[in-house]
Amino acid sequence: MQSSNPVLTRYEKTDKSGFAYDEGVAAYSQAATAGAGMADTNAAFQQVTAGGGARLTINDVIVKTFAVFFVTVIFAVVGWNLVESMPWLLWVGMLGGLALGLVNAFKKVPSPPLILLYAVFQGVMLGAISNWYNAYALGQSYEGIVVQAVVATMTTFGVMLTLYMTGLIKVTKRFQSVMLVAMVSYLVLGIGSLIWGMFGGGGGWGIYGTGFGLIVAVIGVLLAAFFLLLDFEAISQGIKLGAPERESWRMAFGLLVTLIWLYLEFLRMLAIFSRN
Repeated sequence: MQSSNPVLTRYEKTDKSGFAYDEGVAAYSQAATAGAGMADTNAAFQQVTAGGGARLTINDVIVKTFAVFFVTVIFAVVGWNLVESMPWLLWVGMLGGLALGLVNAFKKVPSPPLILLYAVFQGVMLGAISNWYNAYALGQSYEGIVVQAVVATMTTFGVMLTLYMTGLIKVTKRFQSVMLVAMVSYLVLGIGSLIWGMFGGGGGWGIYGTGFGLIVAVIGVLLAAFFLLLDFEAISQGIKLGAPERESWRMAFGLLVTLIWLYLEFLRMLAIFSRN
């Protein structure tokens, strides 16, 4: 099963040879023929990869995910409190996060320091842009927009995780293909809207400033939400394939990318709602 998230695409092979699982089991079996037995061999292999390192578990992913989110939240507070006196922090966080995001996405071996640094830059950006949206909403007499976006993001994460774990939504190859086409289409629409907005279209909001803005914003929220399912599937495949423990950092990074996207979509949707 392939994921459209470029961060997590290396866990999508349909067999276990991607991490030399079969070869590792065979080597363990041959070394244990002196009387250990196949049951003991398989039990021992469950704890190590073919290369001898610790295997990935769901607990590893949870711990690393909490770590990157903790760093993001801390620096979001910093960005919120400093952006009014240092407005350039928004651009530093945005550009720095973009650069580090690309580096981390294409690194063959995940780098915990770079992933945490990405969380720092994105935290600053999120805090700065949240402050701006909050001021905008207050000007529209629509308070609490940031809190609502945070609650909506966390609620959506819980709902999508429940849908995935219960199997109510199956992540099939067709589902993945549809999501890929939708993502590319939305990206093209977003770029076009940005360019149009720079020339004053939609009052500076691009397509989001037109009568279709709220509809497009809702589509963006749904698209980001469904991408969480692809992330969950990729994580599940990584664990089944016997990925090394260090890959938990890449998985945490992938979840952070999607949740930041979802949060920003909620902020924009609520801002359009407040304006209307």
